[in-house]
Amino acid sequence: MKTKVFNERRKIRFKRFVRKAYGAFNSMHKVINIGVVAACTLTFANSTRAQGQSVATNHRTEGEMLEQELEEVTVTASRTEIPLSQTAKLVTVITRDDIARAPIQSIEDLLNYAANIDVVQRGGHGVQADISIRGGSADQTAVLLNGVNISNPHTGHYSFDIPINLSDIERIEILHGPSALVYGSSAFSGGINIITKKEPDARIAAKLKAGMHALADAEIRGATQAGIANLSLSTGYRRSDGYIANSDYDIYNVLFQTNIKPKKINIMAGYNNKSYGANTFYSALYPNQYERTSEILGAVSGMFGQKLKFIPQIYWTRHFDRFDLIKNTDTGRNYHRGDTYGANMMFLYTSTLGNTHFGGEMRREDIMSSKLGKPLASPHGRYTNYDGRTLTNIVIEHTLNLHRFTFSAGALANYNTLQGDKLRFYPSASMAYRPAEGLKINASWSRSSRLPTFTDLYYTTETHTANETLRPETSESFDLGVTYKRGYFEASLTGYIMNGRNMIDWVREASDEKWASWNHTEVDKRGVEAQVRTLLWYIMPFMGQTSTFAVSYAHITQSCDSKGLESRYTLNYLRDKLTAGLNHNILKGLTASWNFRFQDRTGSFRLYENGIDKGLHDYPPFSTLDLRLIYNLKKVNINLDFNNIFNEQYYDIGNVPQAGFWLIAGLEWIF
Repeated sequence: MKTKVFNERRKIRFKRFVRKAYGAFNSMHKVINIGVVAACTLTFANSTRAQGQSVATNHRTEGEMLEQELEEVTVTASRTEIPLSQTAKLVTVITRDDIARAPIQSIEDLLNYAANIDVVQRGGHGVQADISIRGGSADQTAVLLNGVNISNPHTGHYSFDIPINLSDIERIEILHGPSALVYGSSAFSGGINIITKKEPDARIAAKLKAGMHALADAEIRGATQAGIANLSLSTGYRRSDGYIANSDYDIYNVLFQTNIKPKKINIMAGYNNKSYGANTFYSALYPNQYERTSEILGAVSGMFGQKLKFIPQIYWTRHFDRFDLIKNTDTGRNYHRGDTYGANMMFLYTSTLGNTHFGGEMRREDIMSSKLGKPLASPHGRYTNYDGRTLTNIVIEHTLNLHRFTFSAGALANYNTLQGDKLRFYPSASMAYRPAEGLKINASWSRSSRLPTFTDLYYTTETHTANETLRPETSESFDLGVTYKRGYFEASLTGYIMNGRNMIDWVREASDEKWASWNHTEVDKRGVEAQVRTLLWYIMPFMGQTSTFAVSYAHITQSCDSKGLESRYTLNYLRDKLTAGLNHNILKGLTASWNFRFQDRTGSFRLYENGIDKGLHDYPPFSTLDLRLIYNLKKVNINLDFNNIFNEQYYDIGNVPQAGFWLIAGLEWIF
């Protein structure tokens, strides 16, 4: 065996994890790559990286390194954090390395590369996008920031008006399927939990970008440790003149965080501001729409205790919106102010029988508007209408580990003032079985429900007619999946059945110009999600130790009696999506990340040209290819992004063309 040079950093890969007291010591003195064993990861996903000091000589063989043991990675795939390899729910984990390698400008761009996520963008780089899971709508996806439910009850169109920059993100966890027990009743088809960095990975990090269509992007983040507290402040600004008329945007974010270690107290406050051209966003009859939104967020959470842990959380968000049906005129102008605030008080008890999580949440959702809600006795400034509702949840869940099995079961009891007649229960049960090393079989069953948004209930305009008698929609889902991970190879396959009742949609007769909110009686879905991923450097070392290749595929079939009505959202779902990603080295310090995407959307849209109705058109399938080149110069990275290399013309939603080829260059400094 050759003696290695003192202080040389070695990259180690672990093929198994164990829960041993000495596991943490095994990670000392080396650079560690921890494989993220997600049932369906991003196609460009790389390993999660935890870096320790490099101070010792290494005399281990490759075989010994493969057998190294380490503590397991945990995720919030249930009310109790559990190791990812033991989860019975399908979870996608996106790491900070994934974000660094992706040719993206926003979270919405990032989620486009997940095969089982449907991202319907109405503009460039996260200006406004609907994010849905398993053929659901944006209103059916719960969005959380560090476990705080910031889903917007006004409309799901605004759920990603989040005061966060890409450099703030530690990882993103995506939970597939109805998840009321985990994320609350708004997680009708799944949930997305964005988790920020808690440790100062760099004192100062700055990014600058410039590109076609007068794009400019600047971001700076500072972090420090002050006694027992970690402090961070980030701010970001991006703008563009837009790729078509009235698609310009200006976006500003700022986020402050304090993480106090001994008591695990986290405080965060943020502000997001957007103004953007909304070309044909909500109606092709009015192409010159414009929107201005802003959001203020504040939250405090903590964890206290040992065997019995107390986990409190309080939060508040305020969202402003001014919508112009015709830009810079009073025609069709709407003002809205939404407030969401709540408190969670959860307990976690650990015993020889497993983990028991129980507690409650109270959440208040208010809207003041010139359009939504019931008329006020006297106007409040520019607001003439108001409505509000209170949601109360009681949760209990127990997770039990028995050798190769993990069982979890629980229920969420919900009472809301919109229905106000009785307490409703949403149970969930799941199981994971690990018959052999690297192999996991999992199954889960759950029920969920979602209240109509304030837009569903009240948005009556020149183009829409709302329905105040809408009923909440409900769903029941069953999943069965298998995951295999061994050495440098992993694969997963999941099938699911989801039956929805009273599904909320906007529909219209062929002869109507207005959309109307409506409850579909039944919408049933069948789907499959598959992924294969390999670490190429095991097979082809010349491609570099971070080289990976992955391909993912998601398919949905859906049945619904539409009664001949034209659907705005529910029946226009993403039937097939195929993604493939390749990361590899080119030269020393130069790496490339390729990302391919194919989509085939079912449904149709009414095409308008110069205000003239050209009839219904099916959504054509399309494919795109993106590339990021990264050149590393110690503390400086140079990025070059080639988005939509072949200038593909396509639609995510009817009459809103997406951007063609877009070239962007960037610099990143880390101090």
